[in-house]
Amino acid sequence: MSRRTRRTPRHHLPAPALAAAGALLLPTAPAHAAAPEAAAAFEVLVFSKTVGFRHDSIAAGTSALRSLGQQHNFSVTATEDASAFSPAALAPYEAVVFLNTTGDVLDATQQNALQSYVDNGGGYVGVHAAADTEYDWPYYHQLVGAHFKSHPAVQQATLDNEDRTHPATAHLGPTWTRTDEWYDYRTNPRSDVHVLQTIDESTYNGGGMGADHPITWCHPQGEGRSFYTGLGHTAESYNDPAFKNLLLGAVRYAAGQAPADCSSPLGPRATEAESYTSASGVQAAGHAAASGGQTLGYIDNGDWAAYAALSTDGASTFTATVSSAGAGGTIQVRSGSPTGPLLGSVQVPVTGGWETFTTVSTTLTASAAGPLVLTFTGGSGALFDIDTFTLGTGPATNALNQNVHLFYYPWYGSPAVNGDWRHWQQGGHTPPDDIGADLYPALGPYDSADYTRAVAQHMKWIARSGAGVLVYSWWGQGGYEDRIARGVLDAAQKEGIKVAWHLEPYAGRTAASTAADIRYLNTAYGDHPAFYRSAEHGNKGAFYVFSSLDITDWTALDEVTGDSIVLAQTTDTTKIRHFSGMYTYDGIAGATAPGWKQAGDYARAHNLVWSPSVAPGYIDDRAVPGNTTPTVDRDDGAAYDRQWSNALAPATGGTPTWVSVTSFNEWHEGSSIEPADGTPPAGHGYQTYDGAYGLTGPAAETSYLDRTAYWAERFERTRK
Repeated sequence: MSRRTRRTPRHHLPAPALAAAGALLLPTAPAHAAAPEAAAAFEVLVFSKTVGFRHDSIAAGTSALRSLGQQHNFSVTATEDASAFSPAALAPYEAVVFLNTTGDVLDATQQNALQSYVDNGGGYVGVHAAADTEYDWPYYHQLVGAHFKSHPAVQQATLDNEDRTHPATAHLGPTWTRTDEWYDYRTNPRSDVHVLQTIDESTYNGGGMGADHPITWCHPQGEGRSFYTGLGHTAESYNDPAFKNLLLGAVRYAAGQAPADCSSPLGPRATEAESYTSASGVQAAGHAAASGGQTLGYIDNGDWAAYAALSTDGASTFTATVSSAGAGGTIQVRSGSPTGPLLGSVQVPVTGGWETFTTVSTTLTASAAGPLVLTFTGGSGALFDIDTFTLGTGPATNALNQNVHLFYYPWYGSPAVNGDWRHWQQGGHTPPDDIGADLYPALGPYDSADYTRAVAQHMKWIARSGAGVLVYSWWGQGGYEDRIARGVLDAAQKEGIKVAWHLEPYAGRTAASTAADIRYLNTAYGDHPAFYRSAEHGNKGAFYVFSSLDITDWTALDEVTGDSIVLAQTTDTTKIRHFSGMYTYDGIAGATAPGWKQAGDYARAHNLVWSPSVAPGYIDDRAVPGNTTPTVDRDDGAAYDRQWSNALAPATGGTPTWVSVTSFNEWHEGSSIEPADGTPPAGHGYQTYDGAYGLTGPAAETSYLDRTAYWAERFERTRK
């Protein structure tokens, strides 16, 4: 995009004015303090203005909320007049309900009033089409949690009530079957919100979000509270006592009358950088690849942005997603004002494009109590954009098990990204419907350089599996996998995943070239925050060497094993001189674990790393027609469990240091735990995961991810 034209930002205060407006920026007690449960009446504003589609259930919803107010001692004011959104007009209300609003219902001044109201202690409740509202306002995307995408016809479906402690869901059982219009959303909000209910897509027709389909959620927003439910399309809903109780709990929570834990289980909530409350020089910039479709852009040397609702009190880390086709530069984290105490700074590199994002992070070495202010320094012209950032109030932690490693294959390509197919056509097949694999990926035949879709989703799935490390298949310096490595590292960093390396047997590989490759990888990527280093082994990186028995003399490795862990692919302890340990990779051998105990015992006795490999199954009939390699039937998950049991049992596994999984996404060998399509293209004989661990349909697609998480947790317990 052009970086020359600058519009006047919506929110702008010059630096002196910001300092003078300290009362507006300093964190204060919530404007609407919660009273005891038996307190006097509180007030709720119900807003139902529509610019797009208008629901005929609005009248029924308004009537239901009035009735709830009469029964439970709160007043309801209903309006479709957007002038109700001013600081003075909003002041009497403890919560605002957006009841089936649609379209752009607030102007800029009214948007500012709502943002200030919530961030300073007010409550927001969004009902159904509230997610079909204010698409062009980044703050609202953050407030509601996700925007509407599409829906099938009204029909019956079953909800899973994930959290039955919240006042909105405490009256419900584990599941709830009801009829409504079931929204799909443009993004899955789970990473940013506390999910209360999900919808089981196997119980209705037309769902498009898959196995994890949140429908009701809540989260803190500044000093205030936000609640959203996708329920409430039909007029009949508002006569349903169970749904009315959900609305009652939502209103009481949002109004601060009923406490609830709505924190995200995945850590601090990311802030949209363009949702600043005051600024100098910067403004929102549209980018399709960015969260919410926008970034904080047009950043020049000396610009700044302030966030009144974000306190720096106790902050210890700062992480941001950034891009730069400009000069790059520095983000300075300050408290109170653009000249306030400097808590820390982080360098933003040139990423090569405004749509090419990476993650930067830093530890904050000072502390101060005041609103967050980001100041920007660098050379001349446009510096960089900021998509989202997270201000952490505790040491960075990683709940994933970094002793579970997934072999990851970044070698796939599609015409849309790569210009041609890569690997999917193996065995003489014609993608996209006909691919060289016996299972069909849930994402279809994707491209490994599609960072915003395929790779980002991979990292979310890997995080779901509980594995903390992916082992990146790498085929030499300058090759395809090398060229896209940084993009995968960036995506991994966003989910807290680390990256180790699988050194493949490219043509001409020698012991000396392998040592040179390890030095190269350490130099090229060793400073990336996602680069895996084993804390238990002197913070060394990890390198798995495939087909290590093809070379007999590995003396050259002595040059690199001082600062790197290098594993041989074997259980033959006479073949590992100069290596740091062993792994097996073989997805077939794990069923009987030949030589595992002996290898593990030897590694333990000689202070070496032992990483036996487990696989859910193996079949390559379509990729290698006529191949006589034995296959391993998944046996509805029993094969995977058997291999994990062999690895963790001292009598067979020899007490592993790590367990490596073959694989996350090696589709040609059928060893993947990546979700496989439950309804693949017909006529090609594809298998599915149906039946795995008793699951069918969409639930089965993620069954091996969830089973990996089960075994990762068991492995961690055996190490304590």
